[in-house]
Amino acid sequence: MDVTAFDEEMMRRALQLARCGELGASPNPMVGAVVTCDGHIIGEGYHRKCGGPHAEVNAIASVADQHKLPESAIYVTLEPCAHFGRTPPCADLIADKGLKRVVVGCLDPFAKVDGRGVERLRRAGIEVVTGVLREECEALNVKFFTAHRRHRPYTLLKWATSADGFMASRDGAVKFSTPLTMQLMHGLRARYDAIMTGAGTILTDNPSLTVRGTAGRNPARVVLDASGVTPAGASVYDPGRVICFTDRRRDDLPSHVEQQTDIDSHDMAAVMKRLYD
Repeated sequence: MDVTAFDEEMMRRALQLARCGELGASPNPMVGAVVTCDGHIIGEGYHRKCGGPHAEVNAIASVADQHKLPESAIYVTLEPCAHFGRTPPCADLIADKGLKRVVVGCLDPFAKVDGRGVERLRRAGIEVVTGVLREECEALNVKFFTAHRRHRPYTLLKWATSADGFMASRDGAVKFSTPLTMQLMHGLRARYDAIMTGAGTILTDNPSLTVRGTAGRNPARVVLDASGVTPAGASVYDPGRVICFTDRRRDDLPSHVEQQTDIDSHDMAAVMKRLYD
């Protein structure tokens, strides 16, 4: 069936809703859903928190007149799940409620879904349209898609240099940060599951690598310290999840630090694989 301008407009609204879950959905993907009837939005929802109701559940529950559902369509940025995880399958809920049309932004690469949700809906006699704003929907969850397609974490490289290409002066660190850039960087930290740094940065800057001045949880801290030169009292080893890649086990590090001694910390492919696992 042809995709209409209205279909794209509703999928854009679903994408807006999905982004509302950016700080809570991980490691699940961000998902938004919109329920329409006779050209009007009658329900909306998004996935707020991992382990909580999915976007489709919240959107359907928000519909004031449930009797309209059999004449309604639902727009969802990611294929409805078809398996029992922390919550029941959304594909079953949609079928049980009798919605007549489902418009999907992109298929779910998770092995337990990956087309099965669409197949289940079609078996139930529901019209299903896929691929509406697919690129935008996949880009929204690039971290999730990278993990399931490439079997490694999605990574963002961040560094600061002077205009002439230096990271520090000969006699120590140079502060490049401003209040604005600090706010932006802490916002990034809140949106990633882990933040990694090397021993040199810890020795020079003693960073905390926590989220401050903005909403969001602290990421796990990953330390690359092959030679074991970072002080056990460094701020990066404060309470919280810390993963340290080092050549030999250190008895002086706090007990909560997860020491990885069987991986060469200079082998980034191996480090990424271990972090994915």
